[in-house]
Amino acid sequence: MSSSAEIAVPLQVRRYVGIAERLLISALLADTFVILYGLVAGFWLRFYTPIARHGVPGEVNPRNYAGYIALGTVLMLFTLTYHRLYEKQTLLRYRHVSLLVLKSGIIWFACFTSFSLLFKFQPPISRLFVLIAGANVIVGLLIWRNLFHRLLRNSPVARRLKQRVLFVGWNPEAEKLVHSFQADESCAYEVVGCTMSRRHCFESQPPENIDVFPNMRELEFLLHRESIEIVILADLDCVRSEVVELANICEKEMIEFKLIPSYFQILVSGLHLETVNGVPVLGVSQLPLDKLPNVLFKRFLDILGATVGLILSAPIIALFGAIVYLESPGPIFYRQRRLGQRGMEFEIIKIRSMRLDAEKGGRPGWTTANDPRRLKIGAFMRKWNIDEVPQFWNVLKGEMSLVGPRPERPELILNFKEEIPHYNARHNVKPGITGWAQIKGLRGDTDLTERINCDLWYLENWSAVLDLQIMALTFLKRENAC
Repeated sequence: MSSSAEIAVPLQVRRYVGIAERLLISALLADTFVILYGLVAGFWLRFYTPIARHGVPGEVNPRNYAGYIALGTVLMLFTLTYHRLYEKQTLLRYRHVSLLVLKSGIIWFACFTSFSLLFKFQPPISRLFVLIAGANVIVGLLIWRNLFHRLLRNSPVARRLKQRVLFVGWNPEAEKLVHSFQADESCAYEVVGCTMSRRHCFESQPPENIDVFPNMRELEFLLHRESIEIVILADLDCVRSEVVELANICEKEMIEFKLIPSYFQILVSGLHLETVNGVPVLGVSQLPLDKLPNVLFKRFLDILGATVGLILSAPIIALFGAIVYLESPGPIFYRQRRLGQRGMEFEIIKIRSMRLDAEKGGRPGWTTANDPRRLKIGAFMRKWNIDEVPQFWNVLKGEMSLVGPRPERPELILNFKEEIPHYNARHNVKPGITGWAQIKGLRGDTDLTERINCDLWYLENWSAVLDLQIMALTFLKRENAC
């Protein structure tokens, strides 16, 4: 391997990095202009349109607000920078960027208003100005960034901006990660291939579309030749000295080194590195719904949503209850034992959608598409989730939540904790009327393993915004209910 070859490829990589840096600087300058323009436009809309007649204290002119506009611009740029908007990985990810812009805009509004009122600047800042200017800035950034990403994604530069990834070892987790890369059109990573560690074979065979390189003995040459920017260790059977050697090579070549924590098969987003008496320890820390403020806030949303839901759905329950009774005289409501939080049983309430003898002989079973046991009105109710409406009462009682893993029948899942990995982890939270698995179409007689994976993803990524998103999407998903 000649020295010229060793130098040529890294110089090429650095040239690509230079392109990314220039694009980020350009984006920063454009963002600055958009923010400044949004604030100036907000000032004009607030004080030079008919809105100006409402609550303007004394005379206001551009000179009075020049400081506010400058402060607002600097504060917004600081907030965007704090949320790591100006990093290479964001250049091709518009959805991620848009979320960062929205989050930054909300924080900016709170901080800008509080900061200006706390120090009692003169003239007093108009909160209506802050609201209008903030909306201008957010909309402006989203529009300009959308155009920027569209142009960038369709340009020849896009491929150069993707970070080139090499796997050391191969296992199902590595394959899952590669599939997620390939499914994301705006993915910032390009998988170059994989190589075996020195002492081990692959845990599973790589797909045909993944190039396999010789083992780690020629790793340094391979890193240069393929312009690798990230090395991911998937083989955790490597001895300690081999892992240290790999990390040192990556450090020497200024390449990112990462590993897939295969020892932790679930709740990986909860992994946290902490120091205990000076010793670094990696383990599963608290998840979002392990924290009391999040639990209380979710319960508040449940009480509010269930109260409103019961009030609004009362006429619907009465109407469909009457139709059910006319088609099949008998109880309107159907009660069924389900497993709730921490495996505690409770009775779920539904509008009856099946015949009274649906489980004659005590033979429980999953509901299926076109289930012959259903009433005529039952098919319609299940399609539109109307039979689930009385469960607002379960939510109000604290047995369920508006959003969470769907509760299962104890007799149907008796052995699932032994057969399906990590099944019982879903019982760490209250079950929900709807959930992430349900909006993915995983309801009734569907792949239970996939449903569990969706439930675990929800546990790891919970947020109030995600709950609201799931509730909104529920109305667009009308597959058969469980």
